[in-house]
Amino acid sequence: MPHKILLVDDEANIRDLASLYLEKEGYQLVEASDGEEAIQVFIRESPNLVVLDVMMPGMDGFQVCRELRKTHDVPILMLTARNEDVDKIVGLEIGADDYMTKPFNPRELVARVKAILRRAESGERHERRLSVANLEVDKSRREVHVDRQRRELRTKEFDLLVAFMENAGFALTREALLENVWGFDHPGATRTVDVHVQHLRSKLEGAKVQIETLRGIGYKLVEASDS
Repeated sequence: MPHKILLVDDEANIRDLASLYLEKEGYQLVEASDGEEAIQVFIRESPNLVVLDVMMPGMDGFQVCRELRKTHDVPILMLTARNEDVDKIVGLEIGADDYMTKPFNPRELVARVKAILRRAESGERHERRLSVANLEVDKSRREVHVDRQRRELRTKEFDLLVAFMENAGFALTREALLENVWGFDHPGATRTVDVHVQHLRSKLEGAKVQIETLRGIGYKLVEASDS
């Protein structure tokens, strides 16, 4: 079955252009012209990926992203017409997987879509468990347990934790985490790593691990000292 992509943009010419190139690559496209319609189409069609414009009348792309992230881990690629770091950072912080600035090269859009779907599928194929002290991660089920009690993490919080668990005891720069978890490197976006680390620390309360801040470098996950 071909991957199904939900394309959300209030400009019909943008939807037409993107659909033309994506359908040539074998993807199945469903469309929505505003945020409210996007939610309804998403529920009805269950797409594998959402390409979501930020600037729309009524419910904007940020609001749609927040609503989807309440219950779904579907990959989201956001489109912004403004070349401002703040838009990109906000999008990443609320759960978007990637962003592109409009106007965009449709071939680059295709490449981004392929990369996002490839990362998503790769994450589903790794069926192994990770554990440090009383913290356990099941990558195949995308579940996290502390003392066998499940903790609910958002998509990127889980991916970030996996990166830490797979490199426990080793220093990871913000740039490396951004590349590993979000799939790209942008100097203005490293703040989103810090925000996600803060959220992750609060959700892992009670775990016998700690995410150390390495000033000027990044972070390191280590087993907590008993002292």
